[in-house]
Amino acid sequence: MSLRFAYPCPGCYATNNLHDGDCRFGGRPWTDVEKAYVDVVAPLSVEPHTEAELREACHDGWDPLNAAALEQLRREKRLRETDEGALELRTPAEYKDEVAEPSSEPLRTIYERGSVPGSHDNAIFALIAYYEMVGLSWPETKAKVIEWLHESGTWARGGFEEDSPEELLEAKRHVYEQGYGWKEKAEAAKRVIQRRA
Repeated sequence: MSLRFAYPCPGCYATNNLHDGDCRFGGRPWTDVEKAYVDVVAPLSVEPHTEAELREACHDGWDPLNAAALEQLRREKRLRETDEGALELRTPAEYKDEVAEPSSEPLRTIYERGSVPGSHDNAIFALIAYYEMVGLSWPETKAKVIEWLHESGTWARGGFEEDSPEELLEAKRHVYEQGYGWKEKAEAAKRVIQRRA
């Protein structure tokens, strides 16, 4: 299992100094973004902490970038809350289980209902991009999408040029390798799925 851990800008998801033009953290050097994540992750890698304890542990002061990094880690499900109300890092296995089924829209609709002819390309593109974004390797991504194709009934609905799910996924490997975003394609697929349901 090879789950990557990345430090995307919590404002625009850039992974370098080239923030989006309207990013609230535009102009902040990339080292500040990385440091904001490290300020959160380093103490949590030792033991669980409350948010207040994380703020206190930040030697250079807690600022909006630290708060945004913490929220990004929560959104990405990298953290979980203990029974005592502290935060702790999920293990790689726990994280992989947590993100295996997309829980936010529009991906949830695609994952739960499956795709229909007319939305296949967008739906598969979106799922591949999602699994790449959350850090699954290509073999893990390919296995998850093939499993979804069968379990959701998507492959059985037809509408594919390829002869097998494996062939289909190999034809879409560029989506994973190029690191395309998923949201626009997922929204387009969801619209078609909802119209045909």
